[in-house]
Amino acid sequence: MNAQFLNRLIDAAKKSAEDAIEQQVNKKVEEGIDKAFNPEVPEKEQQEQQQQEEAEPQQQAVQRQPQAQAPTPASTKTLESAYAKSDFVPGDEIMFEDDLVGEQMGEFPSKWDLLEGNAEIASVNGKTVISLTDISTEIMPLMENQKNYLTEAFTLEFDFLGGSDEKSIYCDYIIHLKNIEGEDVATINLNGTASGWAYTSWITVSGEQRENRSAAPAKEEEWNHAALSFNKRALKVYLNGSRIVNIPNCARPQYFTLQRSYWADHRNLMTNVRLCKGAVPLYNRLITDGKIITYAITFDIGKANIKPESMTEINRIAQLMKDNGDLKFEVQGHTDNTGTVAGNQKLSEQRAQAIVNKLVEMGIAANRLSAKGMGQSAPLADNSTDEGRAKNRRVEFVKK
Repeated sequence: MNAQFLNRLIDAAKKSAEDAIEQQVNKKVEEGIDKAFNPEVPEKEQQEQQQQEEAEPQQQAVQRQPQAQAPTPASTKTLESAYAKSDFVPGDEIMFEDDLVGEQMGEFPSKWDLLEGNAEIASVNGKTVISLTDISTEIMPLMENQKNYLTEAFTLEFDFLGGSDEKSIYCDYIIHLKNIEGEDVATINLNGTASGWAYTSWITVSGEQRENRSAAPAKEEEWNHAALSFNKRALKVYLNGSRIVNIPNCARPQYFTLQRSYWADHRNLMTNVRLCKGAVPLYNRLITDGKIITYAITFDIGKANIKPESMTEINRIAQLMKDNGDLKFEVQGHTDNTGTVAGNQKLSEQRAQAIVNKLVEMGIAANRLSAKGMGQSAPLADNSTDEGRAKNRRVEFVKK
């Protein structure tokens, strides 16, 4: 990132930090006034309180994080509508995925490498997350070739917890797209609040440095979904289904990193990171294979409720069926081998039926669809590896 862009970024972040410090000072003054005009807590009660705090397990301290609000049915419908209209096309072959299953609280995330600072596994309202705990913490995925794995077309997605303007909770999520020499080809800084913005700096194919600032309103103290697509030289960034960055001329990156902001009062909590190779048009896949295999329809772990971001892919399937009136599908749900055979079978049936129900709700005739749970019976890859299990968790639309 060039010096001019970095200075602007630092000035904006510094202003946020100064506002936060001012509020903290006012809070300390108020606490001092309360202490002066209110009776002291009895010494015995203070001792008991101190003993109780000292007795708390360290792991509980790690797990105490800001609580994310559950989305209301109305906000879920709004999100589904936004994703259904989105032009984001998820990649169709997983290169890297981390849903943090099996991670231990307080430990460094096992699928990542550390470039700077510190990161650890934490819990937010029952959701396992990566917490970038130190200023400027930067992490990168562990890959076979650490600095040369991105294809000419790829998508990157992750969930992050939004901040709050009112409560002065700041959180900058910085995506670095780098060339093989480790230089930034593009840098996207998401502010993460309702009045938020996205600072983007990039290098063109011819080597020219450019920058841009665009509006990027996030859901405050709720989970947001960030997505990025790169296709040959076109770079697009999405927030909760809405496109916020559209760059037609960007040099090709070779790898990516995720970084926390440069300021002490910010927080960064993220989960569900997924990197995929670029998408092949649905009809082309159908003609070639007689079915469509997709990883873009996702669910909460162990549940059959469809995530809002899945509506982009479901809408593409619905449109394909509307454009081809004689097309019929058997919707198959597939799982990996985590859990029991019976449990996976039931879960896959429920998920397949949930997709059928959603398509019918969108106007597709019920007699053109059927649901079938395959459980863990038809793996595409080795279930003994994380990458294999990720490929086995899928939905297939098989032409009838």
